[in-house]
Amino acid sequence: MASDPSTQSRVMFQAQDKTEEPAHRKLGKLTVKYNRKDLQRRLDIEEWIDGQLHLLFDCEEEEIPELEIDIDELLELPDEGQRTRLQELLQECGKPKEDFINGLLYRIKGLRKMSGPLKK
Repeated sequence: MASDPSTQSRVMFQAQDKTEEPAHRKLGKLTVKYNRKDLQRRLDIEEWIDGQLHLLFDCEEEEIPELEIDIDELLELPDEGQRTRLQELLQECGKPKEDFINGLLYRIKGLRKMSGPLKK
């Protein structure tokens, strides 16, 4: 069933009256809220944690026990609380874990908490 092109309906798009910010400006806000160096440092720490957990549990990723090390949670705790929390999380690990705990505590020094609302 062919129709004549001159009788077909046309779809028209109208521009909104509201002026939107360009995408590059929104990206700028993101980098103000989360400094790129901080994000990269956090990513490096998370990759280090992942690698160390493989060594500590001496197994493939699928075999590592359900374990979540929340950097922001650790940053809210005092120094000794951080150490205690990590020891609790790693209690199932049979290998010595002090080097991992010391290494992680050293790496998170100076990091800022990222989750939650920003104070203005």
